[in-house]
Amino acid sequence: MKYNILINSVLGVIFLLTINLKDTSPINDFQGKAYYMSKSTMSLGNFGARFSEAQKKQIMDRLKSRLEKKYVLTFNKQESMFFEEEKLDGVSGATDSWGKNFTQGDQYKNTKDNLQIQNQEFYGKNFLVKDTLQPIKWVMSGDTKQIGKYISYKATASLPTVDLTWYDFSWDRLPTNSENTKENIKMTNVEAWYTPQIPVSHGPSEYWGLPGLILEISAGDTTLLCYEIVLNPEEKVEIKAPKKGKVVTKNEYQKIISEKMKEFRDNRRGRR
Repeated sequence: MKYNILINSVLGVIFLLTINLKDTSPINDFQGKAYYMSKSTMSLGNFGARFSEAQKKQIMDRLKSRLEKKYVLTFNKQESMFFEEEKLDGVSGATDSWGKNFTQGDQYKNTKDNLQIQNQEFYGKNFLVKDTLQPIKWVMSGDTKQIGKYISYKATASLPTVDLTWYDFSWDRLPTNSENTKENIKMTNVEAWYTPQIPVSHGPSEYWGLPGLILEISAGDTTLLCYEIVLNPEEKVEIKAPKKGKVVTKNEYQKIISEKMKEFRDNRRGRR
């Protein structure tokens, strides 16, 4: 009798454990893929005044491959990997090798560990940019809209422009004696649309931290829009943090780029 009670108790525990494992496994195994398309606008400014409307259109058509790009975000509950789909340059028929020096590399984020790791290639050297996630103070809104089959909610933020494009370079970022004050920091207004129907705090590029997957981001002259989502795909994708390259922080990487570009500029001046 005692043995029967013991066996029944053990079987009961095993049954409960089995039920719990079945209930939690979909959460532990949860994974998804989100596909984004970016569109950027560019003004030719005073430079464009010398061209006819037909010539302007031709220039913009040539730049289309650089202004419109496609990205993939793979994610689970706490990790994500964001990368650009490689494509041929619309003009030359080759990959844009020069542009890779100043474009975003493959980006790994871990929201639980507050960690971001990004591969960057700069003139033949590989860097592993390792830092904390970009802090974002989101302002929530009651505005909603439909993106595909998902109800999305609006959130906004204002971030230093250099923090959003730290991997890029422009000459106006070089510090001068009169530009070291907070008043001179350029800011970018960001508008995000996220869906609580996909309960992860991931998003494309530097963006994250909302109570649902970010489906659309507008920042400056660029918009990233999610056009396809695949949840729990049959073929699981293992999300791995990049490991190859010299480990540096975002600030250290910016200094490396600035110093190298100043060196190029000085060398050109020396030849004149």
